Amino acid sequence: MSSGSKKLFDTTTALGRVLAFFAVSALCGVLVAGLMSPALALTGGATTGATEALAAAPSELTSTPPGQATKVLAADGSVIANLFTENRTDVPLEKMSPNIKNAIVAIEDYRFYEHGGVDPIGILRALATDLAGGRQGASTLTQQYVTNVLNEQLVAQGQSADIVLNGQKGVSDKLREMQLSIALEKKFSKDQILQGYLNVVPFNGNAYGVQAASQYFFSLDAKDLTLPQAALLAGLVNGPAYYDPSQHPDRAKDRRDLVLDAMLAHGYIDQRQHDDAVAAPIQLKLNPPRQGCASAAQAPYFCDYVLHQILNDPAYGADPTARLNKVMLGGLTIKTTLDPRLQGPAQKQVDSTTGTNPDKWGASLVTVQPGTGKVVAMAQNSRMAEGQGSGFVTSYNFNVDSADANGNDLGGAGGYQPGSTMKPVTLAAWLMEGKGTDQTVDASRRRYGSNFPWKSTCGPVHGVFDSTVPGSTDLQNDEDGYYRPMTVRQGIYNSINTATFASAAGLTDFCDIQRAADALGMHEGDGRDHKLDLSTLGNLLGGENVAPMTMANAFATFAANGTYCAPIAITEVDDNQGKRIGGQSQQCTPGALNPDVAKAATNVLQDVLTKGSGLLIPQKLGVPDAAKTGTNNENSQTWVVGYTQGLATASFFGEALNGPSVRMGRDITVNGKFYPVVDGAYIAGPQWAGYMQQVAKYYDHGSFDAPPQRLISGRG
Repeated sequence: MSSGSKKLFDTTTALGRVLAFFAVSALCGVLVAGLMSPALALTGGATTGATEALAAAPSELTSTPPGQATKVLAADGSVIANLFTENRTDVPLEKMSPNIKNAIVAIEDYRFYEHGGVDPIGILRALATDLAGGRQGASTLTQQYVTNVLNEQLVAQGQSADIVLNGQKGVSDKLREMQLSIALEKKFSKDQILQGYLNVVPFNGNAYGVQAASQYFFSLDAKDLTLPQAALLAGLVNGPAYYDPSQHPDRAKDRRDLVLDAMLAHGYIDQRQHDDAVAAPIQLKLNPPRQGCASAAQAPYFCDYVLHQILNDPAYGADPTARLNKVMLGGLTIKTTLDPRLQGPAQKQVDSTTGTNPDKWGASLVTVQPGTGKVVAMAQNSRMAEGQGSGFVTSYNFNVDSADANGNDLGGAGGYQPGSTMKPVTLAAWLMEGKGTDQTVDASRRRYGSNFPWKSTCGPVHGVFDSTVPGSTDLQNDEDGYYRPMTVRQGIYNSINTATFASAAGLTDFCDIQRAADALGMHEGDGRDHKLDLSTLGNLLGGENVAPMTMANAFATFAANGTYCAPIAITEVDDNQGKRIGGQSQQCTPGALNPDVAKAATNVLQDVLTKGSGLLIPQKLGVPDAAKTGTNNENSQTWVVGYTQGLATASFFGEALNGPSVRMGRDITVNGKFYPVVDGAYIAGPQWAGYMQQVAKYYDHGSFDAPPQRLISGRG
């Protein structure tokens, strides 16, 4: 080995370690000052440059606070989920039991209130023990705090691999630790340092800081720790895994009793308190934290939707990684619009719809409050992880756009073909032109060829229904007997395809269909701000994928007499100091759809449930309601979207993963019942009604406003 590679001191020998210590102290006289006492720290022989360096050092410890758990809360304040990299909740010193403060000082650094951050007596004692062949740490609580905070900063910066543990530290590491410790004591009080230490130190891989540890091991807050409990926790910091009381109770008790001995020796407790605590058995009440949306106490997919709202919002960071760190380490409080009074019934309803569900049919419900855009319930019959009570496991959120969820190129999340639930859009366009719901159209026409004279001011109308054209067919209805003239109202409530096309053909401007869809906030299920293409004929009957939440919100616009509100799920986001840093404000547009048009559309959609396709739904809400059924061509994606004055809900049943092969909703058995063919009213309908029966009472469920007579008769 070349001379250039030789160590100045061989710190693997006892003599080398002694020489290294004194050499470092001689080179850094400022540290010698820090060894003396709190009053002498940063005084005496320290140079001006060294003093300035030490005074600035604490900025390294405060630039990135230790990670804390983020709480996602429902509208009533109940917990939806906790999100964290490290489970930690900071509490002030006054909200910690005196027992834990005394126990930590007694066992880890009994001269804590006497030294200035570095303890010369402790160092000499450790060196003497080391020379005698033993091992004893010399780091003060302040030094331990510095180490933990520096490591936390590495975690926050994604550099966990760079963490240096105590046994791995070299002379330069210890020097930096001492320097920062002395500077820290100059800037902060002992109680502030102790509070910081107790909030940052790991007690367990799932519990960082004393509050999380108290909850994890005893289901208690830190302020309520008894003497034996506090001593047990204080003993853990020396080896969280080695002394884990749930895995190694004998080791944990021995360590706890050693802490109690130290507390007695240093005057924190008397002999009777000591003996009673030593005699106390270890009694745990484990409360492992539920981390992440997959383990949410309620509404896991809504939680995931909320998380994506933040990850997609530049207000919370420069890029998705920064935003995720803000959530997982920032100790945020995210207050949401979710209403547990609705969420519980919604979840039970979708689970009961499909039962054990070996064929993995999807069932979902999502509810929006008209006039506010608040998403108040979101449920589906799958689970986000194994072992949660359902054999249908997927991360895909059935209810939302793919941009707002975990999706894939096949559309595992991001909407489904809405079928006839799209027909009210053409109805709205008809009403926008001042035409009446009771006007008659020719629903006998089945052929719309390439030369049909559509009236369109915004571009050509695409597509044909013409059996004389190769690859095309004439327009089909679900049942025979409806190829005849009928009112627009009858065409909607009986869900007649030829009546919808006859209405479109009777428009002064075909483009009004697109305008109506835009006013209702409809867009493709990818969530990339792509409008539905309603210049293509097939899409009038629901050819493009639309997310259930988009459909619920569109019908909420009818319920709100034409006021469109963008969906919102987050009412407020607070940082770990309680300061508001974000949230979604209501973005409503009164008159997005003409109020009279919305009222007239509602009037027709009420008939769906009393005269038309909705008659097949056995449950009745008993309050004013309106809805539309829908089914795609394969009967594999079926819907009911309906509303009261106060709640608009999209109910979906069918193939939810949009796989590469088409699955037919015919000759299938669902929850023990055989269906030759599935229609929107058969499964999605009872799901919608059963749920809405339970929850309509919590919001406005009065009568809808009557439409003007001119939009009934079509005469001004």
